[in-house]
Amino acid sequence: MGISGGCQCGVVRFRVEGQPGRASICHCRMCQKAFGGPFGALVTVSQADLTWTRGQRATFQSSDAIRRGFCAACGTPLTYEWSQEKIDLAVFAFDDPSAVEPVVQLAIENRPAWMEHLADMPVRPPMGGSASPVVSRQHPDFDT
Repeated sequence: MGISGGCQCGVVRFRVEGQPGRASICHCRMCQKAFGGPFGALVTVSQADLTWTRGQRATFQSSDAIRRGFCAACGTPLTYEWSQEKIDLAVFAFDDPSAVEPVVQLAIENRPAWMEHLADMPVRPPMGGSASPVVSRQHPDFDT
């Protein structure tokens, strides 16, 4: 049984058959920039187990050894490409990201100090009804 995912707008979709490999959280500056956040969450899969089911990702050569894939329409980060046989996919691009749990952190020397205190930060309760509700244009978390 495979797991699927894709970008925020639905232009690019993928499916992975078989068991994904190691999932990690990387705090390196390239991942921080590529994901626009404090880390990139990635999981390694075999290229043979990956099928692009809709659209094509755009790529950026972020170093001499790494290409990063993303949706050219909405900008969603999708891949970290470093091998002919393996590819890393963005964990939060999967329809069910909780199915791919990271097991290791990388490049922690670049982790922002404030991340140590995330669990201690106050949590704002849900706001409830709004005078101007937000209408999502995000692709649903399943194949259409």
